[in-house]
Amino acid sequence: MSDDSSPETGQWEDDWRQLVGQAVVLDMRSPFVYVGRLAGETNGYMILDDADSHDLRDTSTTRERYVVACHQHGIHENRRRVWVNLREVVGISRLEDVIVD
Repeated sequence: MSDDSSPETGQWEDDWRQLVGQAVVLDMRSPFVYVGRLAGETNGYMILDDADSHDLRDTSTTRERYVVACHQHGIHENRRRVWVNLREVVGISRLEDVIVD
C-alpha cells in the first residue's frame, strides 16, 4: 500500500502539475486515447479541456499513428471538458514530445 506522503507521490504531483495548461496525450488501458489540454486532477480523475476522446475501435489506424496525426495537424476537439479515471491511465506525455519520423 502506498503512503500519500512518500517522496515518490510528492515527486509525481510536482511533475504532472508542470503539465497543467499544456496539450497532453493520455494512453489508456482500453482502446481509447485522450488528447487535450491538461486542466488538473481531482478525486482520482485527470481533467482535460478542449479534448479529443478517441475510440481506436472506430478507425483502422493505430494508437501511435493517431497520436502522430494529432501532433502534426492539431487536436480534433470533440469534448469541451472530460474527466478521465486515473486508474485507467497507463501513460501521460506532452503532445509536443511525440516523435514524428
